[in-house]
Amino acid sequence: MRRILIEAVPGAVAPMRIALLPGAYQEPEDFRREGFADAVRARRLPIDLEFIAPDLAHVLDRRALDALHREVVVPARAAGCRSVWLGGVSLGGFIALAYAERRPESLDGLCLLAPYLGSRRVTGEVARAGGVRMWRPGVLAAEDEERRIWALIQRLPEHHFAVHLGLGRQDRFGHGHALFAGALPVTSVDVIEGGHDWATWRQLWDRFLDRVAGSPGLCLGAASL
Repeated sequence: MRRILIEAVPGAVAPMRIALLPGAYQEPEDFRREGFADAVRARRLPIDLEFIAPDLAHVLDRRALDALHREVVVPARAAGCRSVWLGGVSLGGFIALAYAERRPESLDGLCLLAPYLGSRRVTGEVARAGGVRMWRPGVLAAEDEERRIWALIQRLPEHHFAVHLGLGRQDRFGHGHALFAGALPVTSVDVIEGGHDWATWRQLWDRFLDRVAGSPGLCLGAASL
């Protein structure tokens, strides 16, 4: 698992760390190229960023999730980070959700920008049921990652971690995004004009950081936004 750690203050540990995963066929360097770290620095936020590239070949067998825990989340806690968030764009958001489904107690928050939410077969199943709250997943196999993610979305009110969902109104995965948004408080969802692309994700990231800047408790481990 390749990682790029960008510290708010070189040689020090910030109270908040956000680990971000890129989409399919993207690299952790793309976050730096698109200015995600510059946006944190410009706001002088006490946030360490970690850009991560898991081995996608092992996502479905959960080895990538174990590596995330072992190599990213546990070290962040051990270093003294009081608020640990996981997130990503597109497929990276899917992986973040899969991790949260497995280890919800390990996170303070999720920052999901246009997350991939599974095939239309599964999102259609949720939609035909009348939405996430009405959907009844039944007993799920350990390897049924897509339905397990939707089961997590259904149970989000039971968990302590915060969720921020950023969406482009013209995103090609908008059908699933609307279902997800419908299961969250309106204050947890940010929708702007835009598609499934870096320009939209960068604008959503800026808006998320502005919300963090207005909620100092997030950097101290408070799971609310």
